Parts: sequence; structure tokens; C-alpha cells
Amino acid sequence: MAFLVTPVIPAGSLRAMDRPTLPVGGGRVLRPWRSGDAAAVVRVFQDPAIQRWHLRRADSEDEAREWIEQWRDDWERETACHWAVTDAVDDDRLLGKVSLRSLVLAGGQAEISYWTAPEARGRGVCSRAVDRVARWAFDEAGFHRIELGHSTANAASCRVAGRTGFAPEGVRRRALLHADGWHDMHLHARVGVN
Repeated sequence: MAFLVTPVIPAGSLRAMDRPTLPVGGGRVLRPWRSGDAAAVVRVFQDPAIQRWHLRRADSEDEAREWIEQWRDDWERETACHWAVTDAVDDDRLLGKVSLRSLVLAGGQAEISYWTAPEARGRGVCSRAVDRVARWAFDEAGFHRIELGHSTANAASCRVAGRTGFAPEGVRRRALLHADGWHDMHLHARVGVN
């Protein structure tokens, strides 16, 4: 059956690109994940705030390496793009993660997600990284719309959304089950000019 519209991003386009390393400023960089990042991922996932807002926990470095391998494979499958946020000045120290996931290439759509290591919070690391990935997605990869969702109880994520140009669009009632029960989710979005 023929489509009536041309895909925004043709299948295979992402896979054909090199995985970019993106400068963020302030000596920070977004780079592809490495298996050597596993210990840092386990450390970050011991943080109570990470456990509150995320649906998984990392119990071992082997498990974290499996996640990293999946994150790397997602690029080839064109299902998600994942970056480690690191401090290029301070020995490549892991500061966070930003991902584009739930990719719909034909419609040029994705969802952005992120986390920040406890020691990097409150310094604009996450906001700059989220903005940089969004600009790459629009300007270089050809996406049209990126959504950002977070629990209505997560004020820090709401601030990141506002600082990075993700306009509020509404509330998805009881949309996601966290460890402490069902959460209403704010929906924000940013649309490219293409």
C-alpha cells in the first residue's frame, strides 16, 4: 500500500549517519556510550532521586553494560539515540544521559528523556544537553517534533522543559506507573521549523 506523504526521515537515514559527539559548552560533551561507563551508571542509579523518577534500577556493572550495549544497538535499529553527558575537562566524568526514543522516522517524531548525576544537578548541565540534542535532531537529523514528558510532581524536569523551549501542551492523567503509584504526566513539545 502506497503512502500519501513522503517520510520526514527516510528509513536508513539515521543508521547511515556516524554517531555524533556533540559539544555542549563549558567543557562538557555528549558522546556515544562506552562499556567502560557501566560503573558510573550503577553509581548514579543508586541515587534516590533517580530511583524515584525512573522505572528501572541497575544492580550490577554487568547489567549496566547490557543497557549500554542496547543503547548502542538502538542507533542501528533506528529506535533511539542515546548520549552520555560527560565532563571533557574532568577526565570524561559521567554527568548524565540524554536520549531520543520512541522514534517515528516517517513522521519525524521522537520523545526526549534525560537524567543527571547527583553531583551535576543545579548547574545547567541537563538543560544545555537537552537543548543541544534537540538542535541536533531538528537541524541535522531532520526531526519535526520532539515531545518531553515528566511526572507533574517532578518540578526539576518541568524547569528543564521550560528552559529548553519545550512548550507545555497538557496533562496526561494517570499515564505512568512509578514505584509509588500512578502519576499524572506533563506533556511538553518542541517543533522544528522545517
